[in-house]
Amino acid sequence: MARNPIQFQPGLSLPAFLEQYGTEAQCQAALFQHRWPRGFVCPDCGNTTGCRLSRGLYQCHRCHHQTSLTAGTIFHATHLPLTTWFLAIYLLTQRKSGISALQLSRELGVSYNTAWKLKHKLLQVMHERNQGERLSGRIELDDAYLGGERPGKRGRGAEHKFPFVAAVQTDEEGHPLRVQLRRVSGFTLTEIRRYAEQAIAPGSQVISDGLGCFRAFDTPLYVHDCHITGGGRASVENPEFNWVNTLLGNVKNAITGTYHAIRGQHAPRYLAEFEYRFNRRYDLKAMIPRFLTVAARTPPMPYRFLKMADFYA
Repeated sequence: MARNPIQFQPGLSLPAFLEQYGTEAQCQAALFQHRWPRGFVCPDCGNTTGCRLSRGLYQCHRCHHQTSLTAGTIFHATHLPLTTWFLAIYLLTQRKSGISALQLSRELGVSYNTAWKLKHKLLQVMHERNQGERLSGRIELDDAYLGGERPGKRGRGAEHKFPFVAAVQTDEEGHPLRVQLRRVSGFTLTEIRRYAEQAIAPGSQVISDGLGCFRAFDTPLYVHDCHITGGGRASVENPEFNWVNTLLGNVKNAITGTYHAIRGQHAPRYLAEFEYRFNRRYDLKAMIPRFLTVAARTPPMPYRFLKMADFYA
């Protein structure tokens, strides 16, 4: 059997990464290029001429506003060297199943609390980048939950379970192109309508099971192909839902294999991590430059906001 070229691509090796981003000067030069690709731009007045001061700050020639390379970005007010940030980006983007904050702290040589804040700031970049992206064409859709086993009610509506929508866009040959993993407040008609407006392009063919909330796609905007699957193993083996079921299995295996537990308010970020990596798996070497471009445009995320997080995406 021929090897999948996407699965077996070489990616970016650790020695190659260190050759490009192994020093602070290299990381600063890379961040400058991604933040100001056409040269310095004053964040206060928009002027394009300035100078670099001895303290490392950049000063605008027009308004004399001074700014640092990291100010106003996700790296804002950091006390960590950029080499630490870049290594964290490498570990998060190049590992298929992700990395826990505890393991990240060991890899980077920082405290757990520092690793947690750093990781979630990087996940916030992924989360914000995913927002606004819409799936189109043929889309397999399913409802799913995150959360460990707890005593009490089982199935839909169980406590400590966090509902989310899983969607897979496929090509004409039935191969997966892109995925979406978006937490929702619940599987109600109103909530799925809100999700559809934000995440599914009009004209798409949506394939779902018989859950009542998916009637939100019974409009002229979509072609809704509803399959009553029932329960048990037969529903999982339905060929119409092959890729979305495969996706859900991979997501849950990755999360349970990497994390001991996740909090519900942070679920959108954990889901965004898997979604971000999957949708950019075609070129692993380009993932870090693409990430830096978004990170340089992502506003600061103070810890007080970081721990609150968004409940729904």
